Amino acid sequence: MPRIPVEVDTPDVMVDLDVLERNIERMAAALRAKGLRLRPHAKTHKMPEIAARQLAAGAVGLTVATIGEAEVFAEHGATDLFIAYPLWIGPRQAERLRRLATTARIAIGTDSVEAAETAGRHLGDAAGGIEVLVEIDSGHHRSGVSPARAVEVAGAAARAGLRVAGVFTFPGHGYAPQMPAKAAAQEEQALGEAAEALTAAGFEVTRVSGGSTPTAELTGTSAITEARPGVYVFGDAQQWELGRCAVEDIALTVAATVVSRHEGDGATPRRVVVDAGSKVLGGDRPAWATGFGRLIDHPEARITALSEHHATVVWPADGDLPALGERLRVIPNHVCVAVNLVDDVAVVRDGELVDRWRVAARGRNA
Repeated sequence: MPRIPVEVDTPDVMVDLDVLERNIERMAAALRAKGLRLRPHAKTHKMPEIAARQLAAGAVGLTVATIGEAEVFAEHGATDLFIAYPLWIGPRQAERLRRLATTARIAIGTDSVEAAETAGRHLGDAAGGIEVLVEIDSGHHRSGVSPARAVEVAGAAARAGLRVAGVFTFPGHGYAPQMPAKAAAQEEQALGEAAEALTAAGFEVTRVSGGSTPTAELTGTSAITEARPGVYVFGDAQQWELGRCAVEDIALTVAATVVSRHEGDGATPRRVVVDAGSKVLGGDRPAWATGFGRLIDHPEARITALSEHHATVVWPADGDLPALGERLRVIPNHVCVAVNLVDDVAVVRDGELVDRWRVAARGRNA
């Protein structure tokens, strides 16, 4: 069992550098073998040190969720950024995009005629320097338009002076049991239909962008040109329970100390309480998840409740209950949320603390 370095106080987010680098190389190789470009979503890690490793492994650029995240990574040398979000651009957002476009290739998402027209109006003569991808709903039913409406939105963007580069989707419904393969197939069909419609309408489609961590290695190649997985760098309890990563692929855990211990009395369960609650683990729990996180070294245990600074861990009857003061490694359910809750992370190799990395894009939500 890898130890928690003595220099790490709990709770603290730890990144296993060996596992992280292996995950980065594996995804890069898998997509390269399929002939797909990799544009990883940096909202998962928010750290320039990790982005640099992804780019060195062959990523063509980065995906981000906000202008603020784009600004952080551009400041650290990223030159190709896709803000994969249906932005609503006012005067201040337009000015920030203008500045970004002087140092990096910038693409944004849109899914409405109104948003495209507003973006063009506020960007003015800088609109031609910004690429736009029309977001397509491939079954997740969050944002995005149907493939049949792609030309309508692309036409508005072109008339507004923006450069239409293609289409994208987020197959978020792949984050559920038995759904990754179905979501990947629906993604390929929807993006293929949308790209064909744009081509027939006279648009030059250079980017057809899909992929998420559950679906990236299932992504079809008949129409799609790039994939945007994010969680793969760390893995998390959701991906483990979905079968999209193995326990040895988990690169990020939260170090926690047992602060309360109860053998149970028949009316109450055997349990320990650790000092890592929702303020470091995040509170996400899909309906299908078996708990609020997992313990990497004790897969039979279950986190049954979270408070702000406590997690209640129910222990099986045949397992040795951890002692008070024992330190455990907790896997968050949704790693993207956990990273955004801390200022920096402990970087560990072979049980030794080798560095601390600042979460540079933490809180850059606009």
